Order: sequence, then C-alpha cells, then structure tokens
Amino acid sequence: MATENQLADLLRSSAPVLALAPMQDVTDRAFMTLMSRYGGPDLYWTEYLRVHAVSTPEKWIVQAIKENTTGRPIVAQMIGNEIPALIRTAKFLQHLPVVAIDLNLGCPAPVVYRKCAGGGLLREPQRVDAILGALREAIAIPFTVKTRIGFDDPRVFAELLPIFAKHSLDLLTVHARTVLEMYRSEVHYEYIAQAVAALPCPVMANGNVYSAAKAAEVLRLTGARGLMIGRGAIRNPWLFTQIRQHLAGEPRFVPYGRDVLGYIRALYDAVCTPGVRESAQVQKMKKYLNFVGLGVDAEGEFLHQIRRVNARDDFFRICESFLDHDRPMPLAPFPIAFKETDLLAGEHL
Repeated sequence: MATENQLADLLRSSAPVLALAPMQDVTDRAFMTLMSRYGGPDLYWTEYLRVHAVSTPEKWIVQAIKENTTGRPIVAQMIGNEIPALIRTAKFLQHLPVVAIDLNLGCPAPVVYRKCAGGGLLREPQRVDAILGALREAIAIPFTVKTRIGFDDPRVFAELLPIFAKHSLDLLTVHARTVLEMYRSEVHYEYIAQAVAALPCPVMANGNVYSAAKAAEVLRLTGARGLMIGRGAIRNPWLFTQIRQHLAGEPRFVPYGRDVLGYIRALYDAVCTPGVRESAQVQKMKKYLNFVGLGVDAEGEFLHQIRRVNARDDFFRICESFLDHDRPMPLAPFPIAFKETDLLAGEHL
C-alpha cells in the first residue's frame, strides 16, 4: 500500500527525484511495468482522469493504480475545471494506493484547452486560485500540480507563482513552455529557476530532457528538486539509469542496436492487445516509434519506412534492418527536418 510518506521520503533524499511524465494513451499499466524493467523512474504519474459533472474514474487507470507492478510509488492525475467534480474524484482517488493527487494545468491538446481544462485554465489565474484552494482543502494526502508557464504568454507565470505558493502544494512540476508552444519551441528553463526561488514547495523540471548530460544541465540551470521525463523515456528506456550513473560519476550504459531492437519487441508484446487486428497493432506501435526513430538515423530514413508499413512482418523487417547490429546507440535525438505540420516538428521533446 502506497503512503504519503513515500513522496516525502523521495523529496528528502539527496538524489534528484526522477519521474515518468503522464502521457495520455501511453503511460498505462503495461508501459509503466515495461519501464521498470529497464531501471525506471523513482515515481510514476498516471494518464489523466477526465473529470466533469457526470464523470466516473476511468477503470483502466484505477486498475493501473491498484495493480501497480513497478515497485515504485504512483501519483494519480486529474484534468478538469468543475470544482465539485474535482473534489468528488479527488476524495475517491485518495483512498487508492497513490502517494499524491495531481492537477493537470499543462495539457496543450486543443481538444482539452478549448474546454478550459489542462493548459486552458492558465488563461484564468483567478479560476486556478479557486480550484487549487478547494482541492487543497478537500485532499488529505499530498497534492501536486503540473503546469506550463502560461497559455500564450509566459509573463503570466509571475502572477501564477503566488497562487501556487498560497495553497501549500507538496510539489510543482513545471514544463517550461507555454501551451501554444506545445513541443515546438526551445524550453525556457529560467522560468523553472524562478519557481524554485519563489516557492516553498519542491519544484520538478520538465521539458526536453533527452540524455544524461542534458539532465545534469537542466538540474544545474534550474536548481530543481528533480526531473520529469516523457518522450525521452519512450525513445530511451535506459535514460533514468543513465542519469543516475552520470550524476554518480559512474560509467554510463549505452545500448547497442540489438538492445534497442529487443526493447521494440518487448514494447510490442507489452502494449499490443491480443485479438486486435494486426494492422491496428502496427499503427499503435508507430506512435512509440515516432520517438524511438529520432535516435536511429540522422537522415530519418527509419521513420520514413516505418510509417509506411501495416503488417507485423514488414514492421519488424525494417526494425531489424536498422537495428540488428552491435554498434553503440546513444539514442539522443538527431536534428531531423520535418514539415511544420508534423507532430515532431520543432524542438524534439
């Protein structure tokens, strides 16, 4: 059974806390379990639970919490803007084996922010104030927030910081881009440093942590208590271990091509559902391979080929043709050029 003390113990430890970011339709129980096999983070976040007037907590997320096989604590994340519904859901969640309840103030998906949820709430600081106050009063276990630095203008962050400080948060995670920047811009780490200096609670840095060296740089630039990593961990499941090794001054593990190929095979087995048609399984894998592929070849040929297959045999034939070797693969993203409309355009992660 998870307890609130587990989060406090992590935050009191001498090492930076490493967390797996919540990624919708990615960080389910199967993916979290797979990450744990490669070293994994210290702390996991669930996919967000959609909260509204008639919502009930998604069964698969509740199951992921109850059947957490990672050996590490888990945080339940909510997204929504209706205070009674958020309170109702939070009171339910705090009786599950979670170490904290998190409110999402950063999701940049238009379908979310147009409903004034996730990052859309950052347009209304007074509403954020009211929601945080109501939730802090209702939640008896640690309460955390994940935010961006503004909706379309980071200058609002100066207005948000006193609100975060006011409500006795146990942890604030800052993705240092605005909502409208999505993942396409550079990350403005100076705003995370501002939060570290201004807030009484620990601050976690999020955004574009793609290697052990980058992790050390972000910690140095921000003074953050830890790092939350999302897409970089999809591409490189060894990343959390590599960061620990780098910070301890130990030799870093570098996978070979066949290690990466083995990871892709394990990922396929973990996240694909028996009985679902083969083409749908391959399409699902492309979501993950979009990120893995950034670290495979500088020309983007792997991504070009993998996006055009529909059969399992063809999928693995391409993976083997690029990865069935014993050469080191750092898995840092290559600066591959994409069209502006491409999901991966701009700064990677």
